[in-house]
Order: sequence, then C-alpha cells, then structure tokens
Amino acid sequence: MAHAHAHGADSRPERSEKRPAREDITELAPNVLRSELPIDLPGLGHVNMYLLQDGDGVAVVDPGLPGDEPYKALEHRLRLAGYELRHVHSIVVTHSHYDHYGAAERLREDTGARIVAHPDLHNRLGAQHIDDDLEFLDVEGDAPTPSSRFGHRTPWGTWSEPPEEVVKHWESLGIGDRMFVAPTPDHGLGEGGVITLAGREWVAVHTPGHTADHLCLYDSQEGLMITGDHVLPTITPHISGYASEDDPLARFFDSLNRMHDFADVRLALPAHGDPFTNLYERATSIHDHHVERLDELRDAAGGVGRGPVNAYMREIFSERSWGHMAESETFAHLDHLRETGEFAAEWVEGEMYFRPTG
Repeated sequence: MAHAHAHGADSRPERSEKRPAREDITELAPNVLRSELPIDLPGLGHVNMYLLQDGDGVAVVDPGLPGDEPYKALEHRLRLAGYELRHVHSIVVTHSHYDHYGAAERLREDTGARIVAHPDLHNRLGAQHIDDDLEFLDVEGDAPTPSSRFGHRTPWGTWSEPPEEVVKHWESLGIGDRMFVAPTPDHGLGEGGVITLAGREWVAVHTPGHTADHLCLYDSQEGLMITGDHVLPTITPHISGYASEDDPLARFFDSLNRMHDFADVRLALPAHGDPFTNLYERATSIHDHHVERLDELRDAAGGVGRGPVNAYMREIFSERSWGHMAESETFAHLDHLRETGEFAAEWVEGEMYFRPTG
C-alpha cells in the first residue's frame, strides 16, 4: 500500500516510485522481465509486475490492483511481452497489501495458476480479521472495541478504513468485502523455502516489518533479490504499529539487517520504482532513518510528556504529512520505545497515551 514519506537524506533527483506506469517491457536478467502496472496511491504511480519466463510459460510477481481497468492493463502488459493469460502458471504475491495481491484471485480463477506467497499471507481490512488485534497491546486501561465492516478503531483514536473510493469501487463490482481479504496461497513459501522460477532456484527470505507476511525472493545464480516493499529505491516503506505481532519496528530492523547477508546481490527488484544495485547500502539507510525517528521522539518527549500519538506525530512530521499514515508510523515507533522500556503507555477513553519513563 502507500508509504509514509521519503527518506530526507536521499539526494536522488527523481523518486522513481512516483512515476506513472509505462508500457515498456524491460529485460533485467535471463528470463526476468519488468513491466509496470498503473496505480494511483499516495507517493506511488505504478507497481512492478515482474515476469519470470520458463518453458511452461510465465510466473507473474505482484499482479496489481483489483478491478476491470487494472486487469486490462495486466493483460496488455502480458501481450506486450508475448504472452496471453493462458500462459500464466504461477502468481507470486510478496505481501498482503491490495496493490500487490488485488488481481491475484481473479487471475487464478481465469488461468488455473497457483498463488505463491508466505504461508501466513493475510490482512486485517475485513472486520472478521481484527477482533483480537488489540489483545497483544498489554497496557493499562480499557482498549477500544473494533466494530466496522472494513475498518477498526486505532490506538490513536481514529478509524482505519480503506479510502471511500476504493470501497465504492469494490461494492460496484458486486463483490462486497471479498477483495479486502488476501488470497490463500496454493504454495506457501516460508523462510528458506526453495522454488523454481525462470528456470532456476529462488530462495524465500521472510522479511517481516512492512507486513508480517512480507516475502523476498533471492536468486543466487544471477545475483537478484525481489524485494517487494521491504527495500525500495528512494522512499521508506511504511511501518504500521497496529499489527498482530509485538514490535513490528524491531522485526523490520532485523529484516533490514538480513540484507547484509546478501552481498552478492547485483540487482534488487523492488515492487515500486526502478531496480537498484546498492541493496546493502539502501537497507542501511532505511534502518538509519528509523533510528533517527526514534531519537526525534525521545527529544519530543520533553515537550509533550504524557500525550496521545497525535501529539507526538505533530512534533516529528511536517504539517503537510499529518494524517493516518503519519499517526500509524508514529505509533509504531512509540510502541517500540514502550517495548524497550523507555516509554510507558495507558489507554485513556479508548486512545493510547505515551510518556517517557525516565
């Protein structure tokens, strides 16, 4: 999905993630093609659908948004690369955000292709998935009760729901909330699992953080890493603290550090933006950015003291960035500081307040 903000220290003249989708089909490595599907989300103009070719046809990675127009764009990109829908035998989904999995179920129904993803691929946009999500937040006071068709009450006091235009669009298709739920994989690929794509072996690298089910794929033969949204070329992936596991920021730090183990990667293939060569350096830069964000919260604590997420968000984000994404990311960092014992938290009338413990 959308990403919160650009990395301020990055001096690249263009944020390639924002560029509208082009129709070019680009060969990146033997049997690996890049195509771009159009999306229109904050900070994002396309999602890369990689085509992995072999003697049986083609596997597609992250087939983009649901809906008729995105699906037409998907079919058009396939044709530009010399394929029809019937040639698709595998659908790889890197993680459970709808700009990545949205067309996967329809594509599976139309082609009989298998969906390959982390075994725990899921999301919480459907209300049936969120009833227990607050149980892990073991802080004093009474947590809010989530009850909404598509959304939930957040610890920072607002409702988290998909954009209204997305809900209306999916309702117009007569599919209710079915497309809000990530598909069940036919082939679950966990950490260290091996799969043959593009005529060679790829190893699954589980990289929780952006989502708990995020999966990267490593090709040692050609020195490639499909990074999904885990590492992007110029912007930092959004980290939401409202997840069903403890301290997603700590998990993200661990996942970023894992990129240091793949020094032989010559080309990273992100889900948005241009492929890049400096995977190790880029992962380090993203890690450092979040460390700086933690320091900003420690500094802000002197003025805010005991306060809600929104108050801290206003201290560390510029006003043009205020909103749900900034609040969510602020919460992730505050909750990390709670987990490490530097901050304490309590529920106050359904909203979580934080304060420094020192």
